[in-house]
Amino acid sequence: MSFPRCALLWARLPVGPQRAHRAAVCSVLRSHFAFSPGALGRVPAAALASSSASGGSKAPNTSLFVPLTVKPQGPSTDGDVGAELTRPLDKNEVKKILDKFYKRKEIQKLSTDYGLDARLFHQAFISFRNYIMQSQSLDVDIHIILNDICFSAAHVDDLFPFFLRHAKQIFPVLECKDDLRKISDLRIPPNWYPEARAIQRKIIFHSGPTNSGKTYHAIQKYLSAKSGVYCGPLKLLAHEIFEKSNAAGVPCDLVTGEERVTVEPDGKQAAHVACTVEMSSVTTPYEVAVIDEIQMIKDPGRGWAWTRALLGLCAEEVHLCGESAAIDLVTELLYTTGEEMEVRNYERLTPISVLDHALESLDNLQPGDCIVCFNKNDIYSVSRQIEIRGLQSAVIYGSLPPGTKLAQAKKFNDPDDPCKILVATDAIGMGLNLSIKRIIFYSLIKPSINEKGEKEIEPITTSQALQIAGRAGRFSSKYKEGEVTTMNREDLNLLKEILSRPVDPIKAAGLHPTADQIEMFAYHLPDTTLSNLIDIFVDFSQVDGQYFVCNMDDFKFSAELIQHIPLSLRVRYVFCTAPINKKQPFVCSSLLQFARQYSRSEPLTYAWLRRYIKWPLLPPKNIKDLMDLEAIHDVLDLYLWLSYRFIDMFPDASLIRELQKDLDGIIQVGVHNITKLIKISESRKLLNLDNNLSSGNQSRLSGILRSQARKVRITKTLGSDSPDPDGKEKSLASRLVQQGLLTADMLKQLEKEWLTRQTDHGNERTECETSKGTRRKKKQPDSN
Repeated sequence: MSFPRCALLWARLPVGPQRAHRAAVCSVLRSHFAFSPGALGRVPAAALASSSASGGSKAPNTSLFVPLTVKPQGPSTDGDVGAELTRPLDKNEVKKILDKFYKRKEIQKLSTDYGLDARLFHQAFISFRNYIMQSQSLDVDIHIILNDICFSAAHVDDLFPFFLRHAKQIFPVLECKDDLRKISDLRIPPNWYPEARAIQRKIIFHSGPTNSGKTYHAIQKYLSAKSGVYCGPLKLLAHEIFEKSNAAGVPCDLVTGEERVTVEPDGKQAAHVACTVEMSSVTTPYEVAVIDEIQMIKDPGRGWAWTRALLGLCAEEVHLCGESAAIDLVTELLYTTGEEMEVRNYERLTPISVLDHALESLDNLQPGDCIVCFNKNDIYSVSRQIEIRGLQSAVIYGSLPPGTKLAQAKKFNDPDDPCKILVATDAIGMGLNLSIKRIIFYSLIKPSINEKGEKEIEPITTSQALQIAGRAGRFSSKYKEGEVTTMNREDLNLLKEILSRPVDPIKAAGLHPTADQIEMFAYHLPDTTLSNLIDIFVDFSQVDGQYFVCNMDDFKFSAELIQHIPLSLRVRYVFCTAPINKKQPFVCSSLLQFARQYSRSEPLTYAWLRRYIKWPLLPPKNIKDLMDLEAIHDVLDLYLWLSYRFIDMFPDASLIRELQKDLDGIIQVGVHNITKLIKISESRKLLNLDNNLSSGNQSRLSGILRSQARKVRITKTLGSDSPDPDGKEKSLASRLVQQGLLTADMLKQLEKEWLTRQTDHGNERTECETSKGTRRKKKQPDSN
């Protein structure tokens, strides 16, 4: 029989002559059920220390432990048994005892042995004290101990077992640290894929620079095999192999996060499949597998997908295509699987050279030039300057839909199209076949995210520079030699230095916790948020030297976004793995809305989504409209991605895909007229048309004109302005009109308002001078 039960029954005895007997029995019960620090602790401190030492695990980051709330106890239905057995507690005396307990060095040291560092000890004590002081009735055992301490019948240290029990309630991770370490042990990833370990695979590494034919040779093996899988980094590459394979008479399915296409009329899966690397199956057997861009195994966010494909694909032959920098790491990883690798080296098929001069001015552009920028603002600015010079340019950047990218690439490649210049971000580095003669780096500085999720702004790496520069003079294009240079003269030497460096060898491959691992974590920490679970998992995880845990900031962002929505853990995990651009507010709010609809069991239908995005949509009138359309396209991508995970709740995937094609066409129209959109956006910014200019003051107008004058001076420095034939410099107004920043009507309106302001100002000055003259006359003495 438990101590509280014994105490409860004894407390119900009559209060008369039995009081002395009751006191004696309490003493016996107390001695029988007495707790000591060594007795209550489930794992002795020494054992805990030895366990940690033997496991070789680092001390956990306790700042990730979020305390849970333990509510004070209200009045008990059975009465305050502890008070009946002893006496009611004096709260002032209890507070003194607790403060003395907190200050004891021995207690602090003992807490450290049980995993409570200074921060956790303080938080646990505050919660423990609040619980004791605010509870209307305490458990019998702790009530008796506190009473005994008050009467010096027990030592203050005897509170430690109860304190530790409370600490494990608010920090449940303390109770199961060893289990959590086992769950998050990521030290032997090859063992996660028993199907692949059951066969002896042949690994072939096709190593070479861009445009060396390495992927071509791997694809030829893929097409000649009885069955095969192609794993690419982009949807565009998966689409390309899908189309090539079917065009060659090899039936091939397409699988991406947002799309499934089967070519067999009965819907049966084809023997070949082209997919994005995240969607590859590690349980389906194939004769040949191709993993493209294997060097992306080091990517801080997506590297886990290449690690999974490399270790897990069940294929008799696995062909890897990528940079030589990945050879050593892949060799080490395959050593743990007992597999050997054959390396085939390739050289570039066409020559490429770094020019000795920079472009310096956009007046020096030639057909086949591609200007590479690393942000959208530069894309817009350069496109506008090219249009001012009477040239046409195609535009490609990362957030454009795949269909729009292909349309712009086709426009640039078409020899009969007047568009001969391409302005693009590093999105051209993969997935597009472009007929480029010369790559021009507008800048060499690119923002990036490191493994810790921190933003860095630094020069591009040698690998990135080679990937982009290699797009010039491709073997299949009309230019048989490639050229590379920079926009600015001062960047040219840095570019040469970057390209001359050897590519740093890849040192580690990415890993990512699975849904099963997170579920087991949640079993031990049921009241912990998913975002906090991820933080604790990453902190507890143990990896070998050849691996790292991928950055999960995007996952955590989504987890925090939908935390308040009631979802099962598995469903919540899937929503958090949905690829979204967290810089797009509309996309983030859409994820939230989709999750909310799901939690209410309300299907997201075609009609509902049309209302949500306010379809039909109009072609963009300015750059902001274009960006809004791109965000809506991303929302439709999100719907399609979720439709393949929750078919019942997202039932209209085929209709949404047709809607997305129509939206792609609208975006294509906008990008085709992008220079006009830029011109309108700049004019709106110049004239502040959203507000009433007539109500503005002279300083605002002067400021706008000064700003535009600075822009013109910059433009002139780039060589865009030329004087009149007679040698006189053009006026500011005429230059603004020529650049499209002002129209004739706008200029007349500005002139009219300027003259009105000047006239008013002149009248005010005249009146002021007249009044001053009158005052002076009054002060002069009468000459008469």
